Amino acid sequence: MVDGVLRLTNNQTEQRGYVYIDVPFPSVYGIKVEFEYFSYGGDIENRADGLAVFLFDAATQNFAPGGFGGSLGYAQRNNEPGLTNAYMGIGFDEFGNFGNTAEGKNGGFPGVGEALVPNTVVVRGPGNGLSGYPFIIGRRTLDAGNLGLSPERTFEISSGGTGTQRVTDPNEVGYRKVFIDLQPVEQGVGYQFKVDMMVTTEPNNPRMVSIFDRDYAFQPPKELKIGFSASTGGFTNFHEIRNLVVEVSADDDLVDPQGVDFEDVASCEGQENQYFITDEEVVLPNQDSQIRCLQFFEKLEDIQENSSDVCNQGKCLEENQVLVLPQGTIRAGEEGAYTFFPNPGTRDQQVEVFYTITDNYGKASSGNKITLNIQESPAPVRILAEGVESPIEESFNLCPGESVVFVSEGDEAYQRYEWYKDGALLEGETAANLEVFEPGLYEIWAYNRKNCPAKSNQIQVLFPEYPSLQMSGTVIGCEINESVNVFDFLLNYEPDEYDYRLTGNGLELFNEEIEQVPLGGIYELTAKPKGFECYNSQSTEVEVFIQLIPLTVDFDFVVEGTDIRDDESGGIFADDPIAFTELADERAMEWSWDFGDGSTSTEQNPIHVFGKKGEFQVVLTITDQYGCQESFQKTVLITKSYRIMSPTGFTPNADENKTFTPKYKGLVAVDLMIFNSWGELLFRSDELQGPGWDGTLEGKLLDAGLYIFRINAETVEGESITETGKFRLIR
Repeated sequence: MVDGVLRLTNNQTEQRGYVYIDVPFPSVYGIKVEFEYFSYGGDIENRADGLAVFLFDAATQNFAPGGFGGSLGYAQRNNEPGLTNAYMGIGFDEFGNFGNTAEGKNGGFPGVGEALVPNTVVVRGPGNGLSGYPFIIGRRTLDAGNLGLSPERTFEISSGGTGTQRVTDPNEVGYRKVFIDLQPVEQGVGYQFKVDMMVTTEPNNPRMVSIFDRDYAFQPPKELKIGFSASTGGFTNFHEIRNLVVEVSADDDLVDPQGVDFEDVASCEGQENQYFITDEEVVLPNQDSQIRCLQFFEKLEDIQENSSDVCNQGKCLEENQVLVLPQGTIRAGEEGAYTFFPNPGTRDQQVEVFYTITDNYGKASSGNKITLNIQESPAPVRILAEGVESPIEESFNLCPGESVVFVSEGDEAYQRYEWYKDGALLEGETAANLEVFEPGLYEIWAYNRKNCPAKSNQIQVLFPEYPSLQMSGTVIGCEINESVNVFDFLLNYEPDEYDYRLTGNGLELFNEEIEQVPLGGIYELTAKPKGFECYNSQSTEVEVFIQLIPLTVDFDFVVEGTDIRDDESGGIFADDPIAFTELADERAMEWSWDFGDGSTSTEQNPIHVFGKKGEFQVVLTITDQYGCQESFQKTVLITKSYRIMSPTGFTPNADENKTFTPKYKGLVAVDLMIFNSWGELLFRSDELQGPGWDGTLEGKLLDAGLYIFRINAETVEGESITETGKFRLIR
């Protein structure tokens, strides 16, 4: 609400707004609507989307507006559904999309297709979801001709562009007011439909323009509700409404309801007494009418004074809903309900009040009298449960399919009883006891000989609300023959709220017992809220696995391609590839190797190079299908960092073994020297992979005999070594 108007859109792009009056009115007598609308302050072309007034089925439970943009919140828009259970939509279209077929709408102005038709008033018919909302008729308000207006009556839907203000004076240019009249068609379907507009395009010259006067031949629902929607799209305008009046169209056909006098109505001091004036006790002459409200007055003259004020006619005024008297307070409820609370100390007094009935057409009765006799209130009664020793405080837990008998207990004799469930009277339950099968809020009124009720405490009967039991998977116990805790695998375990039961394999375990399940197998898990005796009938299956035979794990290793596994068998070098072979239980599904040097593997039989000397603790961990694990550890000794292999002789003249070539391992640098028996240097090389000595000196093959080699080298670990020896040259 802004300055007394209801604003549906701001003066911005892509705005959308809607409102509806959540009060149904019968369709049988038609409807008259009038309202002022203000569309102003927007783009210079005055072409924001526009505004719509709509009617829809009052029985709709989940209301939603239609597509906005060119559909103005009423019709469907591409894949957006239209307004829920719509009956009629009248669009005051500035931009021009409400009267064409663009965006998936059903029909439009003849020959237009998806072209814009700005400055129009368009009526669309019933629809729901993505179907319906057909184009019924349209009027071009700025054009003359068959689908427009006479030249002297044309006007724009919007009252002004950039910088303009709201026009509320009918004598000022830009004023707009709409009059809609839907008169029921006699001996036919639907309404005689009229739309007129008061517009001012010249100062001090407001004029009435007839837009439509025709049939709208669609069967209306029993009751309707009215609402408004507006949108701006890519252009801007304020869209507002004011002074909305909604009334019955065929008002001359309506008749005032007639009340009756109620004598000797019993009431009890110090407590609120509930009464109902039913539709059957009074006369409601108008079709489908019902009591909309009661209004209370001290004197008949007050009723006459109230009805003589034209502003009060057809209204249910809040000030007339509550009447405070010296003896107590009478208060109107919904429809024909009312209460009377006699003040303490008013016993044996009599109170006269006057009331009127207003029906859902706004017609009111002329006034009738209610005489209330105030009597002593009895002491409260209590509700007990058969078979339950302790009194019930506020609630009673009951299992589905079971029942409990509630019994009324009081301190005096009672003439009759009324049982209530959730505030509603249980018809036919007039005894002092009641068998209860359903959850709800129960109470009993015990009436004494003066017909005053003694009201009991209220007992809430509760049915259990069971939890959803979800297991994370199979319950696994990997310790041999050790019990398992099922609750460790229950995703929503709430021991403070629920009791649990596990059955199966000859066992029935409860709560803490379920923390130590001794046997594997299939079980059923159920639960119940604490305080209840019944577990939920739908159980959750629980699979329990407990390891009975221990997993065995072992492994072996050798230098790949050899049988070397220790110093006795030749020693392992830092760069030797070591092949590991698992010798584990056949139940193993996964293998995890930790080589003790920061490296790991998940292969079943990996090959690993340690790259340095040392003592390494290699651990193999196996995992079975249940996730149970077992580990085994062995020590791998890497003791050799280098190796030099020198031949004892060579044959330069043969096809094989033509050179003296030592083989190296674990060296990063080498200096090979060959000497004769007198210590003279014959050959020298620093090549790790060189061809070696061919037995010559300065190109001449030397004599057969013994020669001496010396090797100075550096190992991969930075150690300096020297190795010497003899070998034979054979010719």
